[in-house]
Amino acid sequence: MAAKTVITFGTFDVLHVGHIRVLNRAAAHGDQLVVGVSSDALNFSKKGRNPVFSQSERVEMVSNLKVVDAVFVEESLELKRDYITQFGADVLVMGDDWSGKFDFVSDLCDVVYLPRTPSVSTTAIIEHIVTTRPAPVA
Repeated sequence: MAAKTVITFGTFDVLHVGHIRVLNRAAAHGDQLVVGVSSDALNFSKKGRNPVFSQSERVEMVSNLKVVDAVFVEESLELKRDYITQFGADVLVMGDDWSGKFDFVSDLCDVVYLPRTPSVSTTAIIEHIVTTRPAPVA
């Protein structure tokens, strides 16, 4: 039987336990996990801000996780079908905040939406760091 390939996507900025958990759960849906890391430009177009870590740093971090077999840079949300075909993905796994938004690829592969880790988000972590950082000494 052929290996089952799982594909997922994300920014993976300020890598945290929620990222690790979703990648571990995604990997459990197949034999190999391919991760599309959003490019800096794509992240800015989605969120209106640049990531804390550069595209190359985020690719390096995700590439070094033991459950991840391959990493590529996701340049466009509109290319999901192309990425799925390119990597021969059998399953697309996304966080449930995207629920229903990728059902249009269900003719190419299974689509699974996983619950996010409660109370953990990159945005919340960044906001916490900014608001708890001591004021600069003049």
